[in-house]
Formats: sequence, C-alpha cells, structure tokens
Amino acid sequence: MSSQAPPNDAEAAGFQGQIPDLEPLLTEIIATLSLAAHAYLSDSEEKKADLASAEIAIDVASATFERVKERLRPQERLAITQMLTESRMTFVRKRGL
Repeated sequence: MSSQAPPNDAEAAGFQGQIPDLEPLLTEIIATLSLAAHAYLSDSEEKKADLASAEIAIDVASATFERVKERLRPQERLAITQMLTESRMTFVRKRGL
C-alpha cells in the first residue's frame, strides 16, 4: 500500500500547487493565435499562405478576446485590439478583398 496521496486535478494538469490566473493565460493564448495567423499568412518560396488556417486562428483569438476583454486592464485591451486589427487587415489584404 502506498503512503502517497493521489494527485488532484490541478496537479494532474501540471499546475504544481497553484492554478494560474485566467486573464494572463488567455492573453497569452490570444497573442499566440494572432502570431500564428501572421505566420500562416506569410508567403515563402516553399509554400503559399494558408488562408484557411489564418482565418481560424483569427476567429478563435477574436472570440476569446470578446469573452475576456471586460476583465482586462485598459492597456491590455488596447494592445490586443491593435494586434487583432493588424491580423485582420493582413488577412484581408492577402485574400484580395
């Protein structure tokens, strides 16, 4: 018989004693998706822009932002709004509309 207690859900998920605050976590996810969209939109000699993947990344980042924006500080809201606007504008230019 083991004297070690089974891990709780937070420990099993990799949070060792502390669950992170939601806002910074979602802000990082939004930024990562926005950067991914820019990567999908870039052309190179080996590959063309992946508009479908870029659109999904932008849509998911935007939906996440809409859900959490009221909980962010004004400067965070502004930075994310600018980042998403730039991603959308780049997408529209690449799509040709």
